[in-house]
Amino acid sequence: MVRQFQGHTDGASCIDISDYGTRLWTGGLDNTVRCWDLREGRQLQQHDFSSQIFSLGHCPNQDWLAVGMESSNVEILHVRKPEKYQLHLHESCVLSLKFASCGRWFVSTGKDNLLNAWRTPYGASIFQSKESSSVLSCDISGNNKYIVTGSGDKKATVYEVVY
Repeated sequence: MVRQFQGHTDGASCIDISDYGTRLWTGGLDNTVRCWDLREGRQLQQHDFSSQIFSLGHCPNQDWLAVGMESSNVEILHVRKPEKYQLHLHESCVLSLKFASCGRWFVSTGKDNLLNAWRTPYGASIFQSKESSSVLSCDISGNNKYIVTGSGDKKATVYEVVY
């Protein structure tokens, strides 16, 4: 073990590390998102929300953070400015988020069986797909050509991204 980061007052439910390994983002059941300096071990930022945080993702080439909440909202916030956007396409808690490596779009999944793709940062909807069960997890291939989801019906589903 190299280091532990303590600060959440309830479970740390999701994490993301910056591409360069300098920052760690943690989301908590205490309704907060925290940014940590990996080298120094200190907390750099805290963002407070009105709902428990179930998922988050840091944009790989920009200063945007997407936060998925128990309340069904996705919030996009700029980590250096007070800009914030709230997105409402899920009908239940948002369980997973992932940015494409290009940073121009991201996906979110939820207990509502939905896979949503959004444009960064404003959240314009690109597409939506409904699966047969809660979509518990997602990932995007490094070349941004495939989206894969894992769902409660014991399936992994692969989507091809065509633009």
